[in-house]
Amino acid sequence: MIAIIDYKINNLDSVKNALDKLGIPAVVTSNKTEIQNATALILPGVGAAGEGMKNLKKNKLDRVIIEEVKKGKPILGICLGMQLLMEKSEEGNADCLGLIAGKVKKFNSGMKVPQIGWNEVKISNSKFSVFDEISDKSLFYFVHSYFCVPKDKELTVGITEYGSKYCSIFTKDNIVGVQFHPEKSGKVGFQVLKNFYKFYNNYAN
Repeated sequence: MIAIIDYKINNLDSVKNALDKLGIPAVVTSNKTEIQNATALILPGVGAAGEGMKNLKKNKLDRVIIEEVKKGKPILGICLGMQLLMEKSEEGNADCLGLIAGKVKKFNSGMKVPQIGWNEVKISNSKFSVFDEISDKSLFYFVHSYFCVPKDKELTVGITEYGSKYCSIFTKDNIVGVQFHPEKSGKVGFQVLKNFYKFYNNYAN
C-alpha cells in the first residue's frame, strides 16, 4: 500500500485517481501509523515551499517522513514534493526535509513563471528503472517556478530546459523526485507511476 501524504496541498486526488486507474493500492493520509505501515510514500504538492513545510511540521509529518525514508522506505516526490526533499528553498527561504543535499532555486528573472505546459525530459542516465518503457525526450506536464539543484550532480537522471537546463528527475537509493506531474502527463506519466510501483516492490525484495 502506498501512502499519499496529505498535508493540505493540492493534487492529492489526481494522484490517487491515477493510481486507482492503474490498479495500484494507495491511500491519502495524514495518519502517522498509516504512513509507518505503508510500503512506499508519495509526497505530492502544488504551492509554496514555506507553506508546505509549515503544514508538514504542524502534524510532525516531517519527522515521520524523514525517519521512514532513512529506514529505507521508497518515496516519490512530485513537483513541490520533489522540492521539499531538498535541504533549502529560495521560496520563502524555507528549510526543507534535507533528504537530498542541495537547494531549490527560482527560474531566471527573464523567464515567464510559472512554467506551465508540456516540456521534454532528456534522460541523462537510463539505467534507472524509473525510465523503463519511457523514450528519451518524452513530453511531461509541468507547473512550477522553482527547480532543484542537487549538490551531487550524479543524482540528476532527467534534464529539462526552460531558459537553461535543470534537474527534472533525481534518484538516490530509495528516493525518487520528479518535477513534472506524472498524473497529468498521460500515458508516459502513468508509466512513471507504474515504474515507481515496480521500483519499490523490487527495492523491498
